[in-house]
Amino acid sequence: MIELKDLTKVYGKGSKQAVALSGLSLSIRKGEIFGVIGHSGAGKSTLIRCINLLERPTQGEVWVDGVELTSLSQGQLQEQRRKIGMIYQHFNLLSSATVYDNIAFPLRLAKAPKAQIDAKVKELLALVGLEEHSSKYPAQLSGGQKQRVGIARALASDPDVLLCDEATSALDPQTTDSILRLLLDINRKFHLTIVLITHEMHVIQSICDRVAVIHGGGIVEQGEVAQVFLKPQHEVTREFIRSETQSDGPLRQALDAVNAGSNKAVKITFFGQKTYESTLSQVVQGTGVQFAILHGTISTIKDVPYGQLIVRFEGPSGAVEATLAELSAQGLDVEVIQ
Repeated sequence: MIELKDLTKVYGKGSKQAVALSGLSLSIRKGEIFGVIGHSGAGKSTLIRCINLLERPTQGEVWVDGVELTSLSQGQLQEQRRKIGMIYQHFNLLSSATVYDNIAFPLRLAKAPKAQIDAKVKELLALVGLEEHSSKYPAQLSGGQKQRVGIARALASDPDVLLCDEATSALDPQTTDSILRLLLDINRKFHLTIVLITHEMHVIQSICDRVAVIHGGGIVEQGEVAQVFLKPQHEVTREFIRSETQSDGPLRQALDAVNAGSNKAVKITFFGQKTYESTLSQVVQGTGVQFAILHGTISTIKDVPYGQLIVRFEGPSGAVEATLAELSAQGLDVEVIQ
């Protein structure tokens, strides 16, 4: 659906030159919610703005639904941009226009018939839950309501792609969750491809199918969200996950509790229905080892439950090894950490 090939974006010239993207390549599938996470200055905003050519890359190719955008004339590009909606961190609404008129704006630019505009705006107002606010102005709305207007406006042209530029960063946690649920509903209802950039791992974990981690203008890690979240390979990814789970302190205390006489400290990851099954207790009953849970969490990754336990096993070495082997055979991810 979206192919970014060897993108480089350089700002400025000579000694004032700054490289925002450096040979970046990325593939995004049709109908998925794809997240891009990175720290401030990593290049993620430049990346998402290159997809619709609000920022034209210095070199490289941008393919959207089989069309190479950088090769198009301005008129052709404008036509292709109608298939790419975008919502922004600070909403970018017309302050002097009502909610209705903000949503109608792209349709009026496209010279759609008045009856068609009215029907579409009313449909979108219902979709985002703002039917009773159509005559209000942005200053009369909460942050979450403003973002709902932004989403409705972005959908007005029936796009194939929705770009979300830090769409929840200006919102409180409860409002963020409601906007994320709305985006997930839109993705499922319209099979819309959504590209979402953020610096919050919670956002990625809540609704994304796959994620790429951007650092220094390049992709340092990517994959299925569960894979990246549960088994991060790059230190930047691990930083994001630590900031989300806030488990460094308790985990360190747990590991310090494993003294020299203990056999193993092990991280066990449960995913899906396994999260709620008594696999651990059943296995240790069979092998006869003792265990203590030092630290544990249960959460979800896009509606799929997962759990992680730090467990201390005590017993004969052979029995402990047999326990670990049986846990792995039962479909759990087992990692000896100390």
